[in-house]
Amino acid sequence: MDYENKLVLAPMVRVGTLPFRLLAAHYGADITYGEEIIDHKMIKCERRINEHVGAVDFVEKGTDNVVFRTCSLEKNQVVFQMGTSNAVRALSAAQLVCQDVAAIDINMGCPKSFSISGGMGAALLKKPDLIHDDTVELARRIETTGVSALAVHGRRVADRPRDPAKWSEIADVVAALSVPVIANGDIFEYEDFHHIKVATGASSVMVARGALWNASIFSADGKLPWEEVKREYVRKSISWDNDIKSTKHTLKEMIMHYSCLELPEGKAVIKSDTLADLAKLYGEEKYNQFVQEKRLFDGSR
Repeated sequence: MDYENKLVLAPMVRVGTLPFRLLAAHYGADITYGEEIIDHKMIKCERRINEHVGAVDFVEKGTDNVVFRTCSLEKNQVVFQMGTSNAVRALSAAQLVCQDVAAIDINMGCPKSFSISGGMGAALLKKPDLIHDDTVELARRIETTGVSALAVHGRRVADRPRDPAKWSEIADVVAALSVPVIANGDIFEYEDFHHIKVATGASSVMVARGALWNASIFSADGKLPWEEVKREYVRKSISWDNDIKSTKHTLKEMIMHYSCLELPEGKAVIKSDTLADLAKLYGEEKYNQFVQEKRLFDGSR
């Protein structure tokens, strides 16, 4: 994968599923990260072709639980992000999925307790409160392992989203490395992609919250109305038969940024039990009917 001059969708737990990745790509994202998946869970999966929706599913053995879903449309741009604390186990998980994705990423930055308690995410950094010089040295050590690129979130473990991202410290990492660096932190408008590249010298730029709130941030033509982006997300969730809980979670995250879950839309999303319910709520009943009828027709051939 080429990591030069790319706009990247960051990994987001319970958000970065196939419909949202394709949504971001639809608006201009060049590289799309999936949500973090723990190696323990992945190695319990088997690969299945899902002819019902035209996808490749990695399903927990003995169940119908889809742990990771992808498709040919994103094969050259999707990054599988893994949570791990064991190199051998990580390799086993990577070997299972590597033929269906463009790259494998190891999460070394998540500060959440569920990651750190398992020795994953930011726990791999060993020092919870890395000082600046140590961060640069660690990046150099990572580079020697042969990685193709390094994504750097400009915050420390204890920092919260409200704390400004430290672009100047990302710049020091960039200056110390020869591999491409992907800068991440405080990207909320399309113009910010340019601003952080200039400030850090990074090869590419990654965005999380800005994309969650309006995935059309990736469009050089400017953001589309929030309502339009939500409807497109619902259509893609229907097309790829996304898990209803996942779709509702993402919609609620969008709504909470612009509005409130206590208003009619938020309450209706919470009460929705199926994708058909969401299709009705967002005026996509005809699209849902078209998709279901097409599946029945294709399945009868």
